[in-house]
Amino acid sequence: MAFDLAHIWAGMGALGKSIAAVLLVMAIACAGVTVERLLVLGKSQRESRKFAAAAGPLIDSWELEPLIALCKKHKASALARLFGSILERYTGTKVGNVSPPELARSESERSLEAVGADLRRGLSVLASVGSVAPFVGLLGTVVGIIGAFQGIASTGSGGLGAVSAGIAEALIETAFGLMVAIPAVLTFNWLTTRINAIEMTLARSAGELLDEVENNHGRLSSSMKRKAA
Repeated sequence: MAFDLAHIWAGMGALGKSIAAVLLVMAIACAGVTVERLLVLGKSQRESRKFAAAAGPLIDSWELEPLIALCKKHKASALARLFGSILERYTGTKVGNVSPPELARSESERSLEAVGADLRRGLSVLASVGSVAPFVGLLGTVVGIIGAFQGIASTGSGGLGAVSAGIAEALIETAFGLMVAIPAVLTFNWLTTRINAIEMTLARSAGELLDEVENNHGRLSSSMKRKAA
């Protein structure tokens, strides 16, 4: 009897094939999330570097309108989205007796949470697959063992030929479950570490912007000074 994958698949029952199909869907979902997150994070970092280079002179001269427009231009940048939310709140309508710098500081906390949630989008899929896939594989193992016992019952003997197909199915399902779960867990941990580093950088940058807001509150931009002169 040849124990190749095609032969084992052909000998699987409907339940065993269903379990393997579920694991395959999990693997495809993990691959899709991983590729999508890598593309999004990579593009965000490239756009953030461009934004930071262009935003520095505008912050130094305290040109808020061009700076807000620049934030809207770099929509793929997490840093630009964060700065845009803070500056729009700072320059927006005053609320009660709360000063614009205080409004900006409150908005920075909310924006950091929103940007962090957007960066982590899809990671729950990796976490779920990493924790569930081994158990799905174990279910396939149980089904395969049951098939092996059914082979014994149908032949009336416990020879290798009677149980080999069921055991092979069980081992394949177990291995498939682990092959899906292990990369999912490793990728989840790696992306989480990378996103934590990005969030720390964003928090530091937001703090620096808030310092500029405090220092320059009430200051006219260079363009406004030229108009006044």
